Amino acid sequence: MHLLLPLLASILYVCGLIFVKRSGAAGASNLTIIFLSNVLSAIAFSSLWVMGGTTLAWTMFWQPVVIAWLFIQGLALTFLAIARGDVSIAAPIFGIKVVFVALLLTFVGGEHLPRSVWYAAALAAAGIGLIQWTGRGQPHDVVMTIILALSAAFSYAAFDCLVQLWAPAWGAGRLLPIVFWIVGGASFCLAPWVEWSKFKDATVRANLLPGATLVALQAISITVAIALFNDAARINVVYAMRGLWGVALAWAAAKIWGGAEANHGHQTMITRLLGAALLTAAVILVIFSQN
Repeated sequence: MHLLLPLLASILYVCGLIFVKRSGAAGASNLTIIFLSNVLSAIAFSSLWVMGGTTLAWTMFWQPVVIAWLFIQGLALTFLAIARGDVSIAAPIFGIKVVFVALLLTFVGGEHLPRSVWYAAALAAAGIGLIQWTGRGQPHDVVMTIILALSAAFSYAAFDCLVQLWAPAWGAGRLLPIVFWIVGGASFCLAPWVEWSKFKDATVRANLLPGATLVALQAISITVAIALFNDAARINVVYAMRGLWGVALAWAAAKIWGGAEANHGHQTMITRLLGAALLTAAVILVIFSQN
């Protein structure tokens, strides 16, 4: 039953990105979207304080600062990726994070890199190639979307690795709330550039608030699942389904509400779905290679 949480998180993630994409199209700036999402995430992760842990000395607070920066960077790159291109291109590529995690742990932790990881890298490259091929009409936007999505995935991979390395000394109930309080506090530096007037626009508000809320809820859903049930491998396999949802739900949403993805033919979207399936297979292969 606990695998319902990552399944829910994978759906919330893609739905959140769809709303974020629509809020951007309605006129909300990336800085406004990032500010609201980070503040809501800080509020959501505050609830993890009840899990307990150890608050280390002030000299160790550089650790949550570094982790917070990686999260902010990853979120900014995520929103830039979906602002630049289609959700059905960006969402599957975010799944490459698990491949990056394996590579980082190999170099940082000195772990042996199994041959299956290289097979996964080949599958991932094929998947990205298929997704890029579907955007031949706008090659620059497609390439930039892929670069931004890969950069976001790498930032989140570094985030995951450092949490894994540093969380035991703190406890999840202390490290994660502190990290996201830093994230929320740092976001107020963006306040002078936040377009507060946009919140008065009903169209922006109808997409921005649900988008930012869903992004925050998916983050806490996946974190709570891992923290409470200690089943990260299978949880991440289920969570990797977001790559498939990213193609199917983005296409359906565009058909209902309009958007560039509604204009793509069946062959284009099926090819993207195949690319997403290859990326998902790469993610699953990496996860099981570590068991």
